[in-house]
Amino acid sequence: MNLILFAAAEIAQPLARADARAQHLLAVLRRKEGDSFDAGLVNGPRGRGTIVAIAPEELRLAFVWGPAPPPLDPIVLIIGLPRPQTARKILQEATALGVGGMHFVRTDRGEANYAQSTLWQSGEWQRHLRAGAEQAFDTRLPEISHGRSLAEALPGAAGGAKLALDNYEGSGPLGAAAIDPPVALAIGPERGWSEAERALLRGRGFSLVHLGARVLRTETACVASVAIVKARLGWF
Repeated sequence: MNLILFAAAEIAQPLARADARAQHLLAVLRRKEGDSFDAGLVNGPRGRGTIVAIAPEELRLAFVWGPAPPPLDPIVLIIGLPRPQTARKILQEATALGVGGMHFVRTDRGEANYAQSTLWQSGEWQRHLRAGAEQAFDTRLPEISHGRSLAEALPGAAGGAKLALDNYEGSGPLGAAAIDPPVALAIGPERGWSEAERALLRGRGFSLVHLGARVLRTETACVASVAIVKARLGWF
């Protein structure tokens, strides 16, 4: 953790020794009473935390807050629901890259039962967002949805770039596409888009593009495509 995140309701309460953040402070960072560390308030400011006291069952902390980090990038990913272990990687890595939103959608060729995974049903997905933000030394978490249809998740007629990755019918490389923010980037499921979904995407103003001749895992395609978009916009 490069930054340790706390919810607003947590900062006035002791931190249990069993909490992963307490264990990280004591065992990894080797902080002692009186030592400080980098802290952040979820979707709020960054600052410094101080360990006021270490008790057998809890830590007492104090905080001094500074300014909030800048807003997330206006990049939204629309992703065909992948298997849960893949979704975990995407949630963490795309958050670390600073995307503004991720929408995991039902698709014609995707596995419908992925939406019922404990990843989504238990709220575990929130932990992966925090891990990505902490890695990036940021406090802001992207907007997330899961289980909607592709049609429901696609943006309306607003401006900006609308791009969909497609190994089979992409007309050219993503790196050569016209890109202006905000950016909506659709990434299909493991088995690709159906013909009906391609027609829907085109009808909503999306251009089909590709990442070259190599077939990439979904999580790799997400990271590569966000990196290309940010580089083209001068944000890297």
